[in-house]
Amino acid sequence: MTLAAAVKTLKIDGRDCSARPDETILDVARENKIFIPRMCQLEGLSTVGACRLCLVEVKGSNKLLPSCVTHVEEGMEVTTTSERLDQYRKMIVELMFTERNHICSVCVSNGHCELQTMAQKLDITHVRFPYRYPQAEVDASHDRFVIDHNRCILCTRCVRVCDEIEGAHTLDIMGRGIESRVITDLNQPWGSSETCTGCGKCVQVCPTGALVEQGRSVAEMEKRRNFLPYLTLMRGEHE
Repeated sequence: MTLAAAVKTLKIDGRDCSARPDETILDVARENKIFIPRMCQLEGLSTVGACRLCLVEVKGSNKLLPSCVTHVEEGMEVTTTSERLDQYRKMIVELMFTERNHICSVCVSNGHCELQTMAQKLDITHVRFPYRYPQAEVDASHDRFVIDHNRCILCTRCVRVCDEIEGAHTLDIMGRGIESRVITDLNQPWGSSETCTGCGKCVQVCPTGALVEQGRSVAEMEKRRNFLPYLTLMRGEHE
């Protein structure tokens, strides 16, 4: 394959862009400093397309496509911002708030929460849908970490980092719909887990206050995610 054939050309918001055939729309947008909202996607982890915030319009398609799992095609014309997309994204974030019990003012991640930041970027001032107020548990049985299901948005970042980076696969998802929640082992208390290594990677990748370190104050709960691309690169070099 020639170099020319290996390069795809496309337009994103009217801007000419080039990409490798294995890249997604989100990859190319990020390389060209074009912002597309996302919650479940995180560099260094596999892509699952769970949150649907990264939906974009592609010329010739009536569907809104998730940019994180849609690969580029030659001549593709992509729109990342429109009234239609804004309405869909606002609705998705509002539904995230209604499905659990997010109370920012008393959350340890207030000011360092990606869901909170996303709501601000999308200019969400109120929620139009009725709150579900589920009876969600708080598991503080681990000696270092806490999982608060009230603040979980089921992005599965913690599940993926535990499996793909740490190799423990302590965490997984149980249930369906609004009853879904993150569990440890076979739905055992986190503190009694026999597989958890205590590395804390799951806490660092959590976008909200669902996974936190015990004893941390609001000012201390800024999470560090820079390790992921590095660890993924190192793992690839050793395989």
